[in-house]
Amino acid sequence: MPLPTLPGGTYRTGDLDLTRVGYGAMQLAGPGVFGPPKDRDEAIAVLRAAVDLGITHIDTADYYGPHVTNELIREALAPYPADLHIVTKVGARRDEQGGWPHARTPAELRDQVHDNLRRLGLDRLDVVNLRMGGVEAPEPGSIAEQFEALAELQQQGLIRHLGLSTVTAAQLAEAQAIAPVVCVQNLYNVARRADDALVDLTAEQGIAFVPYFPLGGFSPLQSGALDAVADRLGATPLAVALAWLLQRSPNMLLIPGTSAVAHLRENVAAPGLELPADALAELDAIGRKESAGGR
Repeated sequence: MPLPTLPGGTYRTGDLDLTRVGYGAMQLAGPGVFGPPKDRDEAIAVLRAAVDLGITHIDTADYYGPHVTNELIREALAPYPADLHIVTKVGARRDEQGGWPHARTPAELRDQVHDNLRRLGLDRLDVVNLRMGGVEAPEPGSIAEQFEALAELQQQGLIRHLGLSTVTAAQLAEAQAIAPVVCVQNLYNVARRADDALVDLTAEQGIAFVPYFPLGGFSPLQSGALDAVADRLGATPLAVALAWLLQRSPNMLLIPGTSAVAHLRENVAAPGLELPADALAELDAIGRKESAGGR
């Protein structure tokens, strides 16, 4: 049975109503996000459980596997529920060593959009994020050529909405001069706060902000501070980190991933933790020094 209300409720961006607690499909692939899952039946069960729990926001990419997660999503969920929105990414590929080289020419981006359509079994993709930076941070430079290529596919009816991944505020503005942007997906968490201003900017503009790596990039000191808050609240560090993100801004959408149904249920429930004011102050202090440098 679906939960009556998922933590955080929903957020409307563009004409999409997305549950603020979504599901990131990356971990459904094999080790290193490469190859098939260790337990295919469990992977299928995770995706079906996500929909049963009321999640309407699944994040994926055809280069996860590669191709593995999209094929699993289609097997598990097609024909798709009307309220389910699948968000995918383009701008990278996988090499034979499991690396993540860029694939950003207009021709490569067009091919990736068609690959996503084919493997997901869709006529139109709800959201396509253009991934421009590296894993840790954006890379400077114009993104106009790449975003224009996706905007052309949007005009052809193959893409419903456009988003960005690992970009700066300047690159967001450049993209918006070409076509509307409904979401930004960057590395951001309670310790990695360089995008504080971008979170606020997107909130003002009604753009969803989708952070990845909720526990990534913590120093030992920062991890210790997070653990202390979690211990005092009788919660896990992940639950506290996810709850902090939801309370940080109303446009924050979460995409925690897992390859196990039991862990999925924990991830969905975790952000329901209500952080008291003293805990929020302690957590804010974790990333204050890091965010002072800005980006």
